[in-house]
Amino acid sequence: MNGSNGEERVVHEVAMVVPKRVLEEEGDCVEFLVSELKKNGMIVDRVVGLADEFLKVAAPLETLGNAAAELHIRKPTRLGIDLPFEMQGSEAFIRQPDGLLFSWFERFRCYQHLIYGIVNCGGYDVTLKLEGREFCWVAGESLLRRLESEGVIKQMFPLHDEFKRKELLQTWALNWWNFTNQPIDQIYSYFGAKIGVYFSFLGMYTQWLIFPALLGFIVQMVDFGSLQFLALPIFFVSTILWAALFLQFWKRKNAALLARWQINCLVGPSQGYRFLGMEWSSLPFPKELIKNLGNERSKEKEAYQRYEWFAYRKRFRNDVLVIMSIICLQLPFELAYAHIFEIITSDIIKYVLTAIYLLIIQYLTRLGGKVSVKLINREINESVEYRANSLIYKVFGLYFMQTYIGIFYHVLLHRNFMTLRQVLIQRLIISQVFWTLMDGSLPYLKYSYRKYRARTKKKREDGSSTGKIQIASRVEKEYFKPTYSASIGVELEDGLFDDSLELALQFGMIMMFACAFPLAFTLAAVSNVMEIRTNALKLLVTLRRPLPRAAATIGAWLNIWQFLVVMSICTNSVLLVCLYDQEGKWKIEPGLAAILIMEHVLLLLKFGLSRLVPEEPAWVRASRVKNVTQAQDMYCKQLLRSISGELASMTKPEQEQEQQQQQQDSERF
Repeated sequence: MNGSNGEERVVHEVAMVVPKRVLEEEGDCVEFLVSELKKNGMIVDRVVGLADEFLKVAAPLETLGNAAAELHIRKPTRLGIDLPFEMQGSEAFIRQPDGLLFSWFERFRCYQHLIYGIVNCGGYDVTLKLEGREFCWVAGESLLRRLESEGVIKQMFPLHDEFKRKELLQTWALNWWNFTNQPIDQIYSYFGAKIGVYFSFLGMYTQWLIFPALLGFIVQMVDFGSLQFLALPIFFVSTILWAALFLQFWKRKNAALLARWQINCLVGPSQGYRFLGMEWSSLPFPKELIKNLGNERSKEKEAYQRYEWFAYRKRFRNDVLVIMSIICLQLPFELAYAHIFEIITSDIIKYVLTAIYLLIIQYLTRLGGKVSVKLINREINESVEYRANSLIYKVFGLYFMQTYIGIFYHVLLHRNFMTLRQVLIQRLIISQVFWTLMDGSLPYLKYSYRKYRARTKKKREDGSSTGKIQIASRVEKEYFKPTYSASIGVELEDGLFDDSLELALQFGMIMMFACAFPLAFTLAAVSNVMEIRTNALKLLVTLRRPLPRAAATIGAWLNIWQFLVVMSICTNSVLLVCLYDQEGKWKIEPGLAAILIMEHVLLLLKFGLSRLVPEEPAWVRASRVKNVTQAQDMYCKQLLRSISGELASMTKPEQEQEQQQQQQDSERF
């Protein structure tokens, strides 16, 4: 149940797809599943569709609270301390921005715990039936796991909340007058922290693009006369400082968002105590090392170091394989495309060639992404997010090569800036059209095709060829919609991978070749305003509700953006050398020296700004220190009381023995 301000309403947030049965028999597994769900405090609504039946599941607040207590979910309290949740003291915990007690990520974890936690505790096997077929639910086995293995449960997916979805459509997706302003708190409450942070980053990036967009428009369109040779260097320096400041201020905004949403970065998806970002139960080290923790410290240290370097070696080996594959397989293809593009004279043929090239490279990159996933599965990473970041780095290397190598070819070998500008314009326009079609048209076509197949199958079963079959239930329409998945696979990443990749490639395009085409910033700003609304419509209308993710930052993409800023300093310096040497404005010796000095100064400024601008606001830092101090004081007082009670109950010989043991422990460590 969801509700705010004391009001509660039944919201079915999870759906399960089961076969549509003609006759129900005694011991029917679906009936048994429904009864077990209700016994565990959940509300089940059954909907019959064209070919399948759907079980919509809701859970009252008390049921979710009991599940959160069993999972030991740590939540912030009004005292500023994160404590394991207890239903009896629910009033002490801080509510979410939408007034709910649990976030969408926490609620979905509770649903998974409740549904998959239905276990056969009777001590004997239970026989279940489905249309004449029998199978056993053995003691100690999860009911849902068994039904999934038998093909009874086809899918389980989150459902859209129609009330909140329509509200977001009005205030966000269809509200074009707000441009970059978005209801970030509502987005976070409905989709989770990962998507909320992404749209906050996209909105801030679009707002900050206004300055270089205006400046680039002036530099591109205005003739400065005798001062024209200074326009591009000034624009270059301005964009680099702008990018460095933007990334630093984004870190501050991200920290402020996490503080506003009461998200503790030191607590991950398992909500347990963590050590160096890892939970003790999920450390990637062998169990023998953890079991012998503290015994024979020198041997233990050697074992951990040996295992650590073994993990680094495997990751390094995989990185080398990806880099060599890019150099040996993709580089010749990219250079061949760039050379053919250079010798073609017709603009129409160039556009067609670029479109064909993007389709081919899309397939090759997906293939490379699947290979990267297989390599990552052989690595040793601390968590799913670490594995996802490793995948991002590898796949971005493929996209970086296919996106920019042709442009580098025009810059370094031909020094043809008119052709370079044509390439940039074509890439920006075709890429925007391509990603828009992928975001909007492809999910709708998949949805329409699935509806068509279901209707055709229903007509074939009924034996009628006339008449239109309507899909009346909302849950069945949700079932036909595609999932929010990444183009490279669904193992480690969701659809945010493609959206973040599109944004990073755009940023690299406009930054690394800023001196060649300053107007690109204006095109990027207009494109991003449209991107906010199209992505919002995609999430709310054409796709299923995404699974929530625990990550509350943009992760590896921030490092990629930092890398692109450094690359842009180098590439624009080369562009200025080629440009002024070609036009004869500077002699190559003093011009090259001046540009090299400017490049080194910008690199120093870029890294200096990371120290000059704090990564989190002062109020966030003060609040965090206050919370840590309060937690330490409380735990210290509780520990002292427990120690005093234990010592008071000991006899004198036992106290002396305890003191000797403590002295031996201190000497050993």
